[in-house]
Amino acid sequence: MKAIDRNDVMRVVEVEPLLALYLYTPLCGTCQLARRMLTVVEQLFPALPFYETDINYIPEQAVAWKIESVPCLLLFRDGTVAGKWYAFHSVPYLYEVIQARLPVK
Repeated sequence: MKAIDRNDVMRVVEVEPLLALYLYTPLCGTCQLARRMLTVVEQLFPALPFYETDINYIPEQAVAWKIESVPCLLLFRDGTVAGKWYAFHSVPYLYEVIQARLPVK
């Protein structure tokens, strides 16, 4: 996952036609476990860009996207939230829910 800062979050969301954005806080133990799962999932979707950012630095966007807690994974399609997950369960679960939201080729 590529780390992006507050200045790049909206630019990336607006420019990339499809992307996954992982929101976390540094002291969250569950977030650390979620990140490890996402590093595996990222390898399963080589065409899907994965980004991560600390939610503490984007409070306005967190409100706009109605983020309830972290960890949170957002899937954006054409600048719009196409999927939002808080419970990561397992790598197979994440693979399935992301795959179900991707455009059919």
